[in-house]
Amino acid sequence: MGLFNFFRKRDETVTQTDELVNDVLLKAMLKGEKIDKEKAISLPAVSSAVDRICNTVAMIPIKLYKESIDETTGKKKVEEVKSDPRIKLLNTEPGDTLDAFQMRKAWVQDYLLDKGGYLYIEKSKNKFKSLRYVDASNVTINTNFDPIFKDITYMVQGKNYETFNFLTILRSTKNGGSGRSVISEVSTAIENAYQTLLYELGLVKTGGAKKGFITSQRRLGEKEIQMLKQAWANLYSNKSDNAIVLNEGMDFKEGSSTTVELQLNERKKTLQDEIDNIFHNKPNFDEFMKEAVMPILSAIKTALNKDFLLEKEKESFYFEFDTREITRGNIKERYEAYKVAAETGWISKNEIRYLEDYDSIEGLDVITLNLANVVFDINTGKYYTPNTNAIVDMNGQNGGGNNESWS
Repeated sequence: MGLFNFFRKRDETVTQTDELVNDVLLKAMLKGEKIDKEKAISLPAVSSAVDRICNTVAMIPIKLYKESIDETTGKKKVEEVKSDPRIKLLNTEPGDTLDAFQMRKAWVQDYLLDKGGYLYIEKSKNKFKSLRYVDASNVTINTNFDPIFKDITYMVQGKNYETFNFLTILRSTKNGGSGRSVISEVSTAIENAYQTLLYELGLVKTGGAKKGFITSQRRLGEKEIQMLKQAWANLYSNKSDNAIVLNEGMDFKEGSSTTVELQLNERKKTLQDEIDNIFHNKPNFDEFMKEAVMPILSAIKTALNKDFLLEKEKESFYFEFDTREITRGNIKERYEAYKVAAETGWISKNEIRYLEDYDSIEGLDVITLNLANVVFDINTGKYYTPNTNAIVDMNGQNGGGNNESWS
């Protein structure tokens, strides 16, 4: 038993040693500079994931709504506010050198790859005049370092601003002024991907030079060695030379791929999947929306409702993304879903028309109850049974036949 354990432990030790050597060699190859936003975005996998997320967020319309109490029914109602100038600033013309799509895209990119996204709010008294994108690298965070009563201000080009002067979106923040970028949280994985890219570019620049050694049957002089080195360098430096003539008795022997190179080749196969997982860049669109996009939409809504509304508006106004167009799927799927929703009585025909961007029609604010197709008017509070032609209001008073108006 003791001898068996000895060999088993010895085998385990050899395996662990081999893995350790491989890791050390790989890290030696991939050691390098600190990754930043520009280097990260130069990676095709990162650029593709970030672009998809930013484009999706930037194309979703932002709307302003007002809640109020209907004087007739006493019920809460919600109306879209279409004429407010802030809608134009957010969706079409922010008043910056960037249009609204470009502004939002840059804003979200800084949220993902920098310490946060910052839009300056230009305001005159209570009127919102413009939104101006400010690159996160130009924003300095000033804090009082009090762990309880935190106080944050921003500095841009030597001028101090209060935080409410900006629409700020932050991920993984602990102070409310700056957050942590994706690349700072998973820097090792993205650094490895970047260094792998540099390694491949190096191979391209040298024409994919093969490692190996030249043998000679006679001893070469120093001058001959230098000439041979120069000829080899010219071959793999994109110069005109495309061949080397080896004299008689000389031969080139290609070296086998090192352990590090083999690991790099294997590693490259998984980098795309790793980066897609980091950014939640899922092939399934519903999963992509839920995991990658919706948290950003939530952060933006919070910022808008906090700093893009006047204090007197905050009780009744709110901003919301209109995701209907981007998430509603094809027409067949939508109409089948509407049919089920209408038949089960949790949506009215006018609500369906609203979801399809059609105007409401008087008399269609009704829902079907699963009681022999009883319908309920959500505005008047009356029930109507078509097969008996009976009308009942919410107080239980019966209306017979045509003696009471349905609407």
